[in-house]
Amino acid sequence: MTFSLPTHLASERLLLRPFVEADWQGMHRHYSDPACTRYTLGRVLSEGESWRLTATLAGHWLLRGYGPYALEEKASGLLVGAVGPWFPVDFPEREIKWALLPECQGRGYAREAAAAVLALLKTAWPGPPPISFIDQRNTASIRVALALGARLESVREFRGSEFGVYRHAD
Repeated sequence: MTFSLPTHLASERLLLRPFVEADWQGMHRHYSDPACTRYTLGRVLSEGESWRLTATLAGHWLLRGYGPYALEEKASGLLVGAVGPWFPVDFPEREIKWALLPECQGRGYAREAAAAVLALLKTAWPGPPPISFIDQRNTASIRVALALGARLESVREFRGSEFGVYRHAD
């Protein structure tokens, strides 16, 4: 099912907007940090790989009519990460993803931005509520999902690890 979401949203502290080419450098700080990629990619990425993955986030919008937003801090104008709907072909269903730059973690940005996206999806996204598909060792990401009201629905093997399907509330 393809449909379109607005390309811009805002929360109290953040602008959620399309990715631009310059964002890859900020996202590289996330993708080149072992702690940030341990449970998602399983390794750090080179600059070229970070550029391509940032382009994938932007391209998701073209292929599906929705995708992750670049998160920009209103006060500083700096990129802090990515949050939004995401559905790679090997995922079980549509999910809400979040990825914050290492220096931006622990400030509530993922929860704030994901809450804004979830509020939009309640009225604009047909079908069941989205999931967050999380490696069961990723306790920080699980805390965000639970704080957003998601509940563990099932656990399945994915890419050699146990991943939880955390269903967000209607």
